[in-house]
Amino acid sequence: MASSKTVEIAAPKRALTPCILDEDPAQLEVLSAVITEMGYEPIPTSDPAEALQLVKRGRCRLVLVDMHTPGMDGYEFLDQLSRSDPGVHVIVMTGEYTLESALEAIRRGAADFLPKPIDQVRLRKALDDVAALYDQRRRVKALEEQLLKDLEFHGIVGKSPVMLEVFDFARKVARHYTNVLLVGPTGTGKELVARAIHQISPVSQQKLAVCNCSAMVDTLLESQLFGHVRGAFTGATDTRPGLFEYANGGTVFLDEVGETSLAMQAKLLRVIQNREIQRVGSPEVRQINVRLIAATNRDLRAEVLTGHFREDLFYRLSSIQIRVPSLTERLEDIPLLMQFFLKKYNAAYGKNISGLTRRAQTVLLQHPWPGNVRELENVISSACITATGDFIDIGDLPEQLQHRNPGGAEGDDWRPLSLDEVRKVHIQRVLEMCQDNRLRAAQVLGIGRTSLYRYLKRDKMASRSKARSGGAAA
Repeated sequence: MASSKTVEIAAPKRALTPCILDEDPAQLEVLSAVITEMGYEPIPTSDPAEALQLVKRGRCRLVLVDMHTPGMDGYEFLDQLSRSDPGVHVIVMTGEYTLESALEAIRRGAADFLPKPIDQVRLRKALDDVAALYDQRRRVKALEEQLLKDLEFHGIVGKSPVMLEVFDFARKVARHYTNVLLVGPTGTGKELVARAIHQISPVSQQKLAVCNCSAMVDTLLESQLFGHVRGAFTGATDTRPGLFEYANGGTVFLDEVGETSLAMQAKLLRVIQNREIQRVGSPEVRQINVRLIAATNRDLRAEVLTGHFREDLFYRLSSIQIRVPSLTERLEDIPLLMQFFLKKYNAAYGKNISGLTRRAQTVLLQHPWPGNVRELENVISSACITATGDFIDIGDLPEQLQHRNPGGAEGDDWRPLSLDEVRKVHIQRVLEMCQDNRLRAAQVLGIGRTSLYRYLKRDKMASRSKARSGGAAA
């Protein structure tokens, strides 16, 4: 009876299925026999195109290739193999061994470089090393998948301290039927946090209604939230309940609540204080009982100071406040998020992509992510569509990421700046990215539009003052 250790060693050997590529039929026969005796199941071929197809179809995870293959030299084969599957293991063989050629092959991605005639002891060690590495990667992947399950919080993943704090606070808040305000930049996943709070709350079996307040004008928003009676306005051909009635006993999530008008804010305050609503066009007052979760990317405290948001509503909403961090505050979550979105879009698009190449991961880790988690999800989604191999490479990423300078925007012109100067430069860059759309820029920056105007005004006044002092000095 074979021991468990023997079975563990044999499993990766069978899974590797080495492909032997050599133009000499005699060499193919000898190598195939030797490698079979070592416990592997090789596939011999003298056609480079066939070897590439075996790798692309996932049949072989290891290739032994002769440096002088007809129609395609070893270096060219290595380059094509790296483009189709950067995770495949390659051992190069040659009858003309030099240190320079060995280093060049390894630089191009080869796992080892063996001189001919092949030393069987060295060949066995090279194959077993690859099998051990393959098995290690397989086990690491299984552990990562288990970790992903353990770190998922109702559709949200994260292991960073800031996200674990969000999860912990959400669990505590969910137990109590109270209003919650979620704050944070656009694309951080505030709606997912709202859904998680509802799912683990005592009213999880009741309905959750979602409304984006910035997507509708006031009259339409009022009808959407409170409902209307027939004939209340042009086009109101029947009586309809609003979201508050629809979700009675459950939860209403109001996204972008900072975009609502003062008149609408007064109506929302009445819902919170009195737990009652009126359909548009009806004098009848209806009692409701809902939990209200609101979200905003604005600085509502600043909006209160400028008179754009009701102070009483702000304090009603913000008695329990959860801040959802930007992606730059949780960089250690990016690999986990990549894996999560890869799994999601593999299932959505019927793909079986194993992961991202190291260079693609490096590019994504260096990106500033102004659109936060939503932007990362869109990048992985589009890369899953365009990728043709087992791994997402740089060429599968959006064009702006492919040509990004990894050295940073400052390059050789870097100089130390004060925090005020850094803020000014960053705001200008975001404005350029948003094509001077100040509302969009404020959303990306995670501040209110009023705060952005105030910063711009302050910077303009500082520039004028500097210009005057400069002229006086001259």
